[in-house]
Amino acid sequence: MNRFWIVCAAVIVASGIGLMTVREAATAAAPAPTRGPSLTNDETNNIEVFQAASPSVVFVTNTQLRRQRFSLNVLEIPKGSGTGFVWDKSGLIVTNYHVIYGANKINIAMQSGRQYEATVVGTSPEKDIALLKIEAPEETLQPLPLGDSDNLAVGRKVLAIGNPFALDTTLTVGVVSALGREIKSMNNRTISNVIQTDAAINPGNSGGPLLNSSGELIGVNTAIFSPTGASAGIGFAIPVSTVKNLVPQLKKYGKLYRPVLGIESLSDSWTKRLKINGVAIFSVKPGLPAAKAGLIGIREDRRGNIHLGDVIIAIDGEPVTNEDTMLSLLEQHSPGDRIELTTLRDETIHTYQLDLAAPLSE
Repeated sequence: MNRFWIVCAAVIVASGIGLMTVREAATAAAPAPTRGPSLTNDETNNIEVFQAASPSVVFVTNTQLRRQRFSLNVLEIPKGSGTGFVWDKSGLIVTNYHVIYGANKINIAMQSGRQYEATVVGTSPEKDIALLKIEAPEETLQPLPLGDSDNLAVGRKVLAIGNPFALDTTLTVGVVSALGREIKSMNNRTISNVIQTDAAINPGNSGGPLLNSSGELIGVNTAIFSPTGASAGIGFAIPVSTVKNLVPQLKKYGKLYRPVLGIESLSDSWTKRLKINGVAIFSVKPGLPAAKAGLIGIREDRRGNIHLGDVIIAIDGEPVTNEDTMLSLLEQHSPGDRIELTTLRDETIHTYQLDLAAPLSE
């Protein structure tokens, strides 16, 4: 059965052979490329992009702590590995959330061989992005130049660098196969505007950069569609436009900073059972925009009958079909922005003007 795979490699250590041995062997077997008169322009471009970008790519190891049953000794157990890349000179590292999920310790290995323990600055399970930090000398950090994912075209050349199957700093080349795809995150939220590519992406590539032919970051390699779990020529990358917007939020707040309406929505299961097309409001929170505007949630009459309140069907004229689309539309705004909210209540359409509020934890 075909399925989506998040491409974080499980760390497998054969008897007597450690992970570093595999990586060192792979590195030793791959001599540095040289330019010569026989190289095509495309080959030259591949080499130049790889040599410029690879020092920015890091090897991420997710380690969990386990206590032995009888001795009670605490052991460090490698759970998996993936890829990340240097975001800025302060030591910020970007990777996928699923690469570091459940980790008690995160190790970052640079191409130079230096290793650092990373701290988590912020995470967004909704977007499958994590922001880490290492304490490394500024002169050793080489951030990737940022490209533009909003003006990509199908057919454009792309290059992926990562650590598939724990083979570090591996280059694969392909094209943009499609744009505007959607994939599901670990918490089952939809990630929109995803880039599809045929550049080979395998377990361990997660969190690595997808680059254009100028060596600029255009996406974060995240998932594959495959019947086996290995590359089948259908890979997906979160666009850099999403990452550019998200990193400052993770740096400042530690999470996705989405403005709120001040509602609790009806559960997905009940929404499907009642065949509701939109977001049904279960309740409104006092003092927040929805309550101030006069929206109402589910209510019970004197006979004990349950009646739907407002069902959100549009924001600023854009259709809202479910909670995913509502959240995606809200993410395009900041606290204090005024929006037009369209709802359906008692078979009558209502329109409200709301000033969005900051998240409740702030």
